[in-house]
Amino acid sequence: MEKNQSPICGLKREDFQKEINGRKTDLFILTNSDGMEVAITNYGGALVAIMVPDRDGHMANVIQGHDSIDGCINSPEPFLSTLVGRYGNRICKGRFTMNGKEYHLAVNNGPNHLHGGPTGFHARVWDAEQIDQQTLVLRYVSAYYEEGFPGELSMTVRYSLSDDNELIIEYNGKTNKKTVVNMTSHGFFSLAGIANPTPTIENLICEINADFYVPIDETSIPTGEILKVKGTPFDFTTPHAIGDQIDADDEQIKNGAGYDHCFVLNKHEPGELTFAAKVTEPVSGRTMEVYTTEPGVQFYTDNWADGYEGQHGATFPRRSAVCFEAQHFPDSPNHPYFPSVMLHPGEVYSQKTIYKFGTDK
Repeated sequence: MEKNQSPICGLKREDFQKEINGRKTDLFILTNSDGMEVAITNYGGALVAIMVPDRDGHMANVIQGHDSIDGCINSPEPFLSTLVGRYGNRICKGRFTMNGKEYHLAVNNGPNHLHGGPTGFHARVWDAEQIDQQTLVLRYVSAYYEEGFPGELSMTVRYSLSDDNELIIEYNGKTNKKTVVNMTSHGFFSLAGIANPTPTIENLICEINADFYVPIDETSIPTGEILKVKGTPFDFTTPHAIGDQIDADDEQIKNGAGYDHCFVLNKHEPGELTFAAKVTEPVSGRTMEVYTTEPGVQFYTDNWADGYEGQHGATFPRRSAVCFEAQHFPDSPNHPYFPSVMLHPGEVYSQKTIYKFGTDK
């Protein structure tokens, strides 16, 4: 974007500038040749605008966020479209054992640990470097025992906006002591465009490339099973509306208050970049495809929002967003047969996830 050009999202850089514990927050705008725009703040790496056209070329913001740094800091949804770490999703009772030692984490979601804790990566000011108009790099060093996690973890997250309307998020991390890592981006996507009120996502047509999912108990912790989606409300192997069975008389649906489950993505080999999911918003025609190297994607239908206010007076009612959080499975440190989340010194944690936007004509 040209220096003096105002972003089409209507966000103001000065509204995102603040000093927190000696670190400065700011707003960064990525643009591509197609006119798409992504706005990111280095406070928690939050996505605060993704401007994409509908089938008639009308632009709208399709991600939930706030229009000021104070809004981000004080959000009723602390993980609203932020980066999540050191460990995304839940760890049972905030405990895990490694090398014979038990580690204790914050309990911030019922009886369990969620998303790296109250002062996790979503609530940190990252060092930011905008490489060019299509690339932003964020860096953060998580101190030894920050939020109870062992090892000092150095994390780099690169956001790239391609000319094919892909938002590419790449993660790289290194540690000086054995630790657990499960990063994700918790984008709350509203493909109809945010509004007052933002429309429900129940009419979105959804496809998820997963023959299996991870069932949960009533506190949203995996039971340890891996179950087939076939014949259940979790079968999105063929596209259908999210709302079709979102309130089904099903124990798993009740445990999640809707969809809040990790799907086991179909892969030929671990770590390959493959198609994970697609949603189509039938009124606007907007589509979003998800590709990831991760073994799972947490599919969350925003079951707990209460209509709180976001950018430019938009409001976010229950089930007005859909999340596809690419990640390893919840509570993996306590399930040795789940794909490992351990990171050792000398190894590199890496993940790549792509959100590709388009329209169906």
